Amino acid sequence: MIEKKQVFKPNKEFAKVANIKNMCEYYELQESAMEDYEGFWGDAAKEKIDWIEPFTDVLDESKAPFVKWFGGGKLNVAQQCIDRHLETRKNKAAIIFEGDRGDIQTITYLDLYKHVNRFANLLKEDFDVKRGDRVIIYMPMIPEAAYAMLACARIGAIHSIVFGGFSSEALRDRIEDAEAKVVITADGAYRKERPYMLKPVVDEALEGKTPVKKVLVVERNNEDVAWVAGRDYSYNELIKDKSSVCEAEVMDAEDPLFLLYTSGSTGKPKGVQHNSAGYILWAQMTMEWVFDVKENDTYWCTADIGWITGHTYIVYGPLAMGATTVMFEGVITFPDAGRPWAMVEDHRVNQFYTAPTAIRVLHKMGEDEPAKYDLSSLKVLGTVGEPIDPPAWKWYHEEVGGGRCPIVDTYWQTETGGHMVSPLPGATPIKPGCATLPLPGIMAEVLDPATGEKSEVGETGYMCVTRPWPAQIRNVWGDEERYITSYYSDVKKDGRAVYFTGDGAMYDEDGYITITGRTDDVINVSGHRMGTAEVEAAIKKHSNVAEVAVVGKPHPLKGEGIFAYIVLKEDEGLADEVEEVRTINNIIKKEIGNIALCDDMVFVSGLPKTRSGKIMRRILRIIAKGEVVTQDISTLEDPSIVATIASKVQSCSL
Repeated sequence: MIEKKQVFKPNKEFAKVANIKNMCEYYELQESAMEDYEGFWGDAAKEKIDWIEPFTDVLDESKAPFVKWFGGGKLNVAQQCIDRHLETRKNKAAIIFEGDRGDIQTITYLDLYKHVNRFANLLKEDFDVKRGDRVIIYMPMIPEAAYAMLACARIGAIHSIVFGGFSSEALRDRIEDAEAKVVITADGAYRKERPYMLKPVVDEALEGKTPVKKVLVVERNNEDVAWVAGRDYSYNELIKDKSSVCEAEVMDAEDPLFLLYTSGSTGKPKGVQHNSAGYILWAQMTMEWVFDVKENDTYWCTADIGWITGHTYIVYGPLAMGATTVMFEGVITFPDAGRPWAMVEDHRVNQFYTAPTAIRVLHKMGEDEPAKYDLSSLKVLGTVGEPIDPPAWKWYHEEVGGGRCPIVDTYWQTETGGHMVSPLPGATPIKPGCATLPLPGIMAEVLDPATGEKSEVGETGYMCVTRPWPAQIRNVWGDEERYITSYYSDVKKDGRAVYFTGDGAMYDEDGYITITGRTDDVINVSGHRMGTAEVEAAIKKHSNVAEVAVVGKPHPLKGEGIFAYIVLKEDEGLADEVEEVRTINNIIKKEIGNIALCDDMVFVSGLPKTRSGKIMRRILRIIAKGEVVTQDISTLEDPSIVATIASKVQSCSL
């Protein structure tokens, strides 16, 4: 096993041609940002964005934390991703799509231009979608999902993608909060060569009164689905006669581009609002710096577009810089654990970006699979969603990367829009499991929450960002107060509220940052944040549940699993715990989706509470890990409940 202190220096040959070639260049960039922050970002925006009208102001902090970037500037994000490449890259592959069953489409930039324009015209002409309207996209990983995103951007509509694994209830919640007038979906898709359906989930979500007027259905599976007259329309039919020319809407730099709902510490998901110019600027810059993507590279991120990783690093980032991006419909372990390596070989992938969960599964299911394929095209490997453990890092580095590919362990969030702390593949000496240093221009610090001072080496503090950055969340949709309380109420530096990520972190002796995990009630399941309150709210819908507390528990594959402590109203009626667990998980599946299913569920007589009624979740986390509770519990209303719960958990584990 690799010791965590071991350092891997950049490959010298790779570093010679890297976009950032050494640590001297990194420190020069970071120092230039510190000396002239607005000048740093202003120069980047002038260089990277094709402005329709140039900006006049770089940063307006007069109403902080509601900041504005690039005031007066006008652009269109779809033009930034497509039109500007047509003169030199029209015949270059923009998207390489591989379906679950192995079907492949290569979509050039000219093809993409035509597809997106037709889609945009469809939305305008048949669905009356206008600038500022919200459009929900509930789609599988197929090219039409990317077309839909870019079509919305082209006409100034605000898209909100809902992960295709979410339930009808979760979908409905997001539709209602966004007040969406249109839903774009598909009849279904394929997973492990078997069709699965999405349209029925939409139908269930739209039962009763909703703001949705029309539903557009991409017929991917061509299976029978219910059609509601006057509401549901076939994309395949309507798109046939649409023009491939559509004038792009001229958008202000701060106009919203999309909403993406993320779990928080309360039951209601937050509509994270990202705006146009700053978001697309940082998406492009991080593609160039962190993945070191060059003109002829083929890049593959295995995420789903339903998550922020898919937004920034499958669609917007790669296309903004004119790269070739791979889009995959299926499961990377199907038909076997050699699937991703076969795709790397077939498509000559140069950058491969996935989650530690996927790496652990691929390692477990196919430790020797990478050796069967030609992976010599790989130049950079990446991880996202959670810290990667040293054994998985070692296998990824040696067996997948051949010991020559740097691994960029990227730290960021839905709210940050793009990478914040990450190695630079040609410059940064890498320590396995360590996020390393803030990227140039990002003023990220680990702070003591009590004093606002920088944390000492080895001491856990709060991961904060002390200056605004262009790609940051602009608001929680429709809830300014929640925006402030969620991100700007926990930590102050020099008397000013700073952005708190919700994560703990610590410095090592080299100033490198290691993320230690969430400090709030959010569980990181396979790299996806699940709010404990959202899961608890679903469980409470079971008629026999009186109280519930949900915590995270270390999981060998998912990073964290969900552990639920449940107090029943009538425990005498619990004849079959296995059946009760199945019933409760079925409720979770219906309310949220499979991703939130509990790995462990224990029925207890009570929960550890303070005299004021607060549930002490840190005690429940300790018990869930199988550790002994050594901290003072005398402040609990009933200290004896701790031993009772621990005994029950231990007996369930035997």
